[in-house]
Amino acid sequence: MNNDFLPVSQKDLKKRGWDQLDIILITGDAYVDHPSYGTAVISRVLEQAGFKVGIIAQPDWRHTKDFTALGAPRLFFGITSGNTDSMIANYTANKKLRKTDDYSPGSKPGLRPDRALIVYANKVREIYDRVPIIIGGMEASLRRLAHYDYWDNKVRRSILLDARANILVYGMGERQVVEIAQRMDKGEKIGTLINIRGTVVVKKNIDDISRYLVIPSYEEIKDDKEKFNEAFRNVYSQMNPYTAKPLLQKHHVQNVIQLPPAEPFSSQELDRIYELPYQRNWHPRYTAQSGIKGFKTVEFSLISHRGCCGECSFCSLHLHQGRIIQSRSARSLIDEAKSLSERKGFYGVITDIGGPTANFWQVDCSLWHKKGFCDDTHCLLPVKCKNLKLGYKESLSLYKDIRALPKVKHVFIASGFRYDLLTEKYADEYLKEVCTHHISGQMKVAPEHVCAHVLAVMNKPELPVFEKFLDRFRTINTRLKKNQFLVNYFISSHPGSTLPDALTVSKYLAKTKLASEQIQDFIPSPLTLSTCIYYTGTHPFTGEKVYVPRTFHERKMQRALIQHKNPRTRKLLNEALRQLKGSHQIKNLLY
Repeated sequence: MNNDFLPVSQKDLKKRGWDQLDIILITGDAYVDHPSYGTAVISRVLEQAGFKVGIIAQPDWRHTKDFTALGAPRLFFGITSGNTDSMIANYTANKKLRKTDDYSPGSKPGLRPDRALIVYANKVREIYDRVPIIIGGMEASLRRLAHYDYWDNKVRRSILLDARANILVYGMGERQVVEIAQRMDKGEKIGTLINIRGTVVVKKNIDDISRYLVIPSYEEIKDDKEKFNEAFRNVYSQMNPYTAKPLLQKHHVQNVIQLPPAEPFSSQELDRIYELPYQRNWHPRYTAQSGIKGFKTVEFSLISHRGCCGECSFCSLHLHQGRIIQSRSARSLIDEAKSLSERKGFYGVITDIGGPTANFWQVDCSLWHKKGFCDDTHCLLPVKCKNLKLGYKESLSLYKDIRALPKVKHVFIASGFRYDLLTEKYADEYLKEVCTHHISGQMKVAPEHVCAHVLAVMNKPELPVFEKFLDRFRTINTRLKKNQFLVNYFISSHPGSTLPDALTVSKYLAKTKLASEQIQDFIPSPLTLSTCIYYTGTHPFTGEKVYVPRTFHERKMQRALIQHKNPRTRKLLNEALRQLKGSHQIKNLLY
């Protein structure tokens, strides 16, 4: 295996003595060969499987030159918009263009088009009409079936159809892409690959698809919000890789078919993926442009696991990575930490060991290995399921071993913690050790809101759980004689939240002296439960009507209330207080 960046030009092909590539990957991100970047992972997995792979990063979609730079691949083009949905990458919650893009050189915005997956795929189809196209990544995964689109404010059909691609890969994608490549390499036609887990295909004739579940069609859900909710329930119910059925959703005369999710990786399989020969750097072409800011935050960090069993309503992680936690082995992580410590530019600090949630490494459930997760219960709410085994003992051992490496001075955990798993006696030793050694003055947690009815819509723990954690955190740091703080993430304008609710959050933050800088405006990202509620105004599982703050003006007022000390939003704050007839309730906080 050539220990270098993968080819990005004809010069690179000649250097390797290659006339043609087997697979070309196109991405909306800059080319960073690091396991935090999906394109890097897929490219290295395919390379490990014996295929010749090249990369086209952030091509200029207005012309054909960049798309033809590596010629036509022997097997297929694999296309992704990058690590995030291109509309979220390009626009704020208020639909304004973002001023920076941390996945682009020099954080320059505008280097990826809106709906990049559709634009790239159609450009390839225009140039190479007969070359198969596989689409994947977050944008494909969450738009795999008909979905509500916040930016168009309407229901759009499956992105597979708009991209005119042959197969859509959803989820993390390694198993699926390798199977596609191997079967095509053996001579199978792209149109026959209709039985690969973790993919979506389009068929007119469905005689060779069995045990499928028909869900409301695109035509039905774009005009009927009750049907939209029904389709969402169907999709949500078929996420268990061990029990899921294929889903069939008609789009006019075509059938969009989602195959069951890919099976989770074992620890050994996950280790092999993260131990591939990544360059762990941006491509040299970006150095003159100040590099890639997004890479700098992960350069000396470790990815310890995948998946999330939290099921927060607004989060897409469990719909993309799955509910079953997949953890790497301690040996693999220690070896990677040792390797990082010997790299140029390492100054003694491992900046993070984490994943979707910091304290989910080695979380396990015996049922996950037999029948997957439970369909009728949550793993963490209303309380942690008794079958869920936490990995705190293993984590403390891992942290200690990495701290002991010769060139490592500090090991920090920068990922957010699930605080409701830190409130009971079983977490005492873990929380103390983390506060003693593994937070650089700040610990990230996400209470998200304080009102019980909003937290219920969010599928988050109630406020007393957070307050119990807050008390334990402060008590431990007092004993340790450390002046450490919490970085608390809150969401404004989430479905269920009213102006009075935003005022309640504001008063709570003032009373408890908690910082209010980390406020995120709710963005209805495709396929999530919160987005379903935002669009329909009804909770799909309870039938309950839910208030939704829809206008930009109200959304801005809710944020102004929560961040009541921000002088730039004083006018909005005063307007909100006049509407609430409650300016006296918060006046002392302002003046």
